[in-house]
Amino acid sequence: MKYKLGDFVRFVDEKMEGFITRIIDDQMIGVTGEDEFEIPVLASKVTLVHGYKPAGADAQQVTGNEPQTPQGEFKTKGVYLGVVADAKANSVVHFHLLNDTSFQLLITLTTDKQGFKGEYAGIVAPKTATKIYSAQLADLQLWPKFLLNILYYTTQNVEAPPPLTFSEKFKAKDFSGSKKNLPLINQQGWLIQVDEPELVIDAQKLKESFFKSPEEKVAIDKPQREVDLHIEKLRDDYQFLNSTEIQRIQMAHFNKALDAAIVHQLPDIVFIHGTGNGVLRHEIQKVLSKHPKVQTFMDALKEKFGYGATRVVLK
Repeated sequence: MKYKLGDFVRFVDEKMEGFITRIIDDQMIGVTGEDEFEIPVLASKVTLVHGYKPAGADAQQVTGNEPQTPQGEFKTKGVYLGVVADAKANSVVHFHLLNDTSFQLLITLTTDKQGFKGEYAGIVAPKTATKIYSAQLADLQLWPKFLLNILYYTTQNVEAPPPLTFSEKFKAKDFSGSKKNLPLINQQGWLIQVDEPELVIDAQKLKESFFKSPEEKVAIDKPQREVDLHIEKLRDDYQFLNSTEIQRIQMAHFNKALDAAIVHQLPDIVFIHGTGNGVLRHEIQKVLSKHPKVQTFMDALKEKFGYGATRVVLK
């Protein structure tokens, strides 16, 4: 199959054109025109319209000379997957690799659905994005598992992180949150951080904690039902903190309050994170989506908090 989702094609025997919105099998595709109706057609009965670049085409190619970043401004974190709907065919979504770091990234994307398939390989320059995959959002439950491998490279005197492997089978809850304006491509969509370290549990320390004497065990205070995570509520010296330190403090306070709510068997708890750029909200909801003690979460009462708070229902 030489075509892919999002390609703009023209019918050979009719005066019709549209976007490929479904790959039915090795011979049949679905094409959606301006009337928004999807028409099944043989792939041999259409031809690719050259010169058309769909939304999300590669933003920038790597040039021979790597831009030099001042040492103090060199950014080592910020690799994301951005998922946006096609501007002409809303049923199709495009996955973009967003490189908000100062490294060049050498990436490969492989999918695994009862067999491996290479989908993309290339270089993503610093502060740029590139489209690496397209899929039908309605077929989300049929999507394969994503296997993303990333190597970091720079000619500057900066130690590169170890190679990064990201493996994910996406679920509907990954796209249940509201869309946000994605960096680098300036489009509305969902943002998934790839270079966030996984939570590692020290089994030995966990085991030792069960055998502590009552004197050694620390009492955990019952948290309020509404926990305000605005930095000015947590620290008096917040004016002197950078954004990384602020987020670290906010996430530590969030995790502590969540653990306390679970220990005290609260039915639910509200975290007030504000709207801002949405980073804190995204980080909180990412933790909640994987937490075994969280039944569900949602925007808290909009009449009271707007979109600046998340209500968590505990098991």
